[in-house]
Amino acid sequence: MDNLDVVHAAYRAFHARDVAALLATLDPGVEWVHPEGMHQYGLGGTKVGHAGVREFLARVPAVIGGMRLHPREFVCSGDRVVVFGVRDVTSLSGHTETLDFVHSWTLRGGRAVRMADIFDTLRFGRLIETGTGTELG
Repeated sequence: MDNLDVVHAAYRAFHARDVAALLATLDPGVEWVHPEGMHQYGLGGTKVGHAGVREFLARVPAVIGGMRLHPREFVCSGDRVVVFGVRDVTSLSGHTETLDFVHSWTLRGGRAVRMADIFDTLRFGRLIETGTGTELG
C-alpha cells in the first residue's frame, strides 16, 4: 500500500470503530498528537504507541457522545499526507456540531509513525462543557 492507501484504511477503520484495523495502520511506536488545549479533558498532548492510542480512544466517550469524521481533501508530499475535513461531534447532551480539522500524517514503511490532529480547541471545548460549540452557557 502507498501512503494514501494507509491513511484511507485508517479512516475506514475509525468509521467502523475497528480498533485492531486502525492499529494495523499505525507503527507500534506511533505518536498520536492532539492540541494541548484539550489536556483538561484528557484528550490533549502526545500519546505514544498502540497503548497510548487505545488509552486516548477509551477516554473519548467520557467527554463526547460521538464523532464522525468526514475527510474532504488529501494532500500528499513525500512521507506526509495532510487531510482537510470536518467532523460531526455530538456532545454528551446530544447536540451535534460540525467542526473543521486538519490531520497531518507522517508515514514510514507502510505505517503511520505520527498523526497530529489540528482543530479549534475553543469550539470543541465549548461543545464538551456546554453542549454547544458556538456559545458559552
